[in-house]
Amino acid sequence: MTAHTAIPVWGAPKRTRPQLPGDRDADVVIVGAGYTGLWAAYYLLEADPSLRVVVLEKHTVGFGASGRNGGWCSAIFPISLAHVAKNSSRRSAILLQEAMNDTVEEFVRVVRAEHIDADVAHEGFLALARTPAQLTRAQGQLDAAARLDLPDQWRVLGQDEAAKLVNADRVLGGAFTPHCATVHPGKLVRGLADVVERMGAVIHEGTEVQHIGPGYVDSPHGRVRAPRSIRATEGYTPTLPGHRRSLAPLYSLVLATEPLPESRLGELGLRHRLGFNDMRNLRIYAQTTEEGRIVFGGRGAPYHFGSKVSPAYDTNPRIHDKIHTTLLDFFPSLADVAITHRWGGPLGVPRDWHPSVGLDRATGHAWAGPYVGDGVATSNLAGRILRNLVLERDEPINDLPIVNHASPRWEPEPFRWLGVNAGLLAASAADREERLTQRPSRISAVLERLTGAH
Repeated sequence: MTAHTAIPVWGAPKRTRPQLPGDRDADVVIVGAGYTGLWAAYYLLEADPSLRVVVLEKHTVGFGASGRNGGWCSAIFPISLAHVAKNSSRRSAILLQEAMNDTVEEFVRVVRAEHIDADVAHEGFLALARTPAQLTRAQGQLDAAARLDLPDQWRVLGQDEAAKLVNADRVLGGAFTPHCATVHPGKLVRGLADVVERMGAVIHEGTEVQHIGPGYVDSPHGRVRAPRSIRATEGYTPTLPGHRRSLAPLYSLVLATEPLPESRLGELGLRHRLGFNDMRNLRIYAQTTEEGRIVFGGRGAPYHFGSKVSPAYDTNPRIHDKIHTTLLDFFPSLADVAITHRWGGPLGVPRDWHPSVGLDRATGHAWAGPYVGDGVATSNLAGRILRNLVLERDEPINDLPIVNHASPRWEPEPFRWLGVNAGLLAASAADREERLTQRPSRISAVLERLTGAH
């Protein structure tokens, strides 16, 4: 068996900051020291350096998805623009996609301006088509963007052009977008925390929040009194009282290879930092890191009854083995390459798969997320919207359809467990159907109508 570790290849977070030492006052208290909380702190303090911003983190900076993800900062939104247009308006869908595109640029700008050493590479994203059904889906993606007057959002590539970029097995074509950067998630979240501390924020690790009330946040170590609070807990939100059905935490699992020499990467068409995957229904994601490792992840791990999250679920030998099999299906020549890291973590999925950010002015409580696995970029956009809502700044992004969007609650158990896991099985079955029939899956079409997801 290949030796590996459950620690992310991005590094294990270490507690370096003290617990909350007792009661204190602040202007804004943020619950969660991941991307959302840190971006919110960054933009708040950039706008008003006099603000007293306190960030409370149960574990350590970047403990959750911010330190465990696959390292894509992409303009992908988890539900289709057609679905956004149906729920709001055609214009809203266009503005949302344009804002997501701009967010990738803003993300890269800030990381470089603040000298955060996060291995950022702004080279785009390639979705390979490796079956006729996926090729049809690639063209459909281009057509959908063109119908919304976004003709440059995607570019369909022929077989030779796609294979030249990523030399995977059985490539038939692909769809390319420039609106994606790859990043080292651990370096990013730790570097961003250092930046906001230099700006004046105070971060307390090892401080579990028990209750968020109007004008205060309680922990076993003390109360923080503040007129504005921000919940930035993403996949861990169900652990807070009253939020058990707010979202379903789904586990995404990832693996990393040993570093590969330049010659080997060249043979695979991976001497670049593109994000890449193929257009299957059960999503996968990959990149080549700065040190030459292939990071490859995917969905498929079961949802756990009662929205439970636990470190015990961060690895799943059966699902990790399936992800490794998929990696070898892409690149059969990697059979002799060691897998050095296997890890995972929960990501938040609302009932309608629609991310949201908002503020209840009556209570002073704001929130952002969940992001359905597309949070590296969306959390930056959310951070800027939170700044605007908290400071009452009027900007066009305040009118995006994610602002004050109210997702319905998930069904009570056992219906939630049955429904979520049935959906995961259906997505996997749709991929099997497409391999057999070589046509777009009927199951996939039903899933998209039910969820609006790509």
